[in-house]
Amino acid sequence: MKIIVRAPAKLNLSLDTPFTHSDGSIEWRMVMTSIGLSDYVQVETNDTNTIRVYSDSGFLPEDNRNLAYKAAQIFLKETRIQTGLKILIEKNIPVAAGLGGGSSDAAAVFKALNNLFDVGLSLEALAKMGLQVDSDVPYCIYGDTALVSGRGEIITPLNKLPKMWFILAKPHVSVSTPRILKKLARTPVIHPNTDELLRGIADNDYSAIISNMGNALEAITIAEHPQILTLKQRLIRYGCDGSQMSGSGPTVFGVCRTESRARRVYNSISGFCSEVYLTQVTSEKINQ
Repeated sequence: MKIIVRAPAKLNLSLDTPFTHSDGSIEWRMVMTSIGLSDYVQVETNDTNTIRVYSDSGFLPEDNRNLAYKAAQIFLKETRIQTGLKILIEKNIPVAAGLGGGSSDAAAVFKALNNLFDVGLSLEALAKMGLQVDSDVPYCIYGDTALVSGRGEIITPLNKLPKMWFILAKPHVSVSTPRILKKLARTPVIHPNTDELLRGIADNDYSAIISNMGNALEAITIAEHPQILTLKQRLIRYGCDGSQMSGSGPTVFGVCRTESRARRVYNSISGFCSEVYLTQVTSEKINQ
């Protein structure tokens, strides 16, 4: 049996960390949306009783460090299904970029196995499994635009965003998310106005959405990698209505209301940054 599932990247329109739990885990309050930039994950069963992961990316681990591998392990253990699996990942989402590529690949594996074996698990059940892999996996299982809270397991679907275009620019730097999160306790952060962002989404108000985006981790990452700030400033200078970092970075995205302006920004920033993408919000859920 074989199935191919699309695994879209995510953007953080808002990322806040209200507090840290006593066990050291982060309390999240984030608004995420899924975009057209996507990996494709093929899952095929066999009789080897082993899990093998293959990718066309030289930067992706193909052993149990891979989140797709971990997802397969957890699903088979939880459902007590015995089978071998071959997982092929076509990487289009940059690795370690703050775009949730690994988490989306893992979510795609959960979806694929749920369909392949006709287990009939709900999104809520799959999201609970996904939290064992990474805090972004539950959101990636639901997809679309949503408020994500708790440790990543509470997903509240939101209205569809107004039409907008995203220009993504990834600088040539590597960001360690655990390193950034360790600095939270001793670094003053600016908390975004997520409530106003949520009102903007509810009202389909493009201007309110743009003016209330924010990322509490941005200042911490920029302190280590100032080129992120330079990219943000250039995106605005070239014509974006707003720009910010996604996740813990280093990818920066700019937002435009029209395709024509977005393409002009894309062409301009491509002369400054080699890894640039032009995309929109995706309306296709990854379980379809």
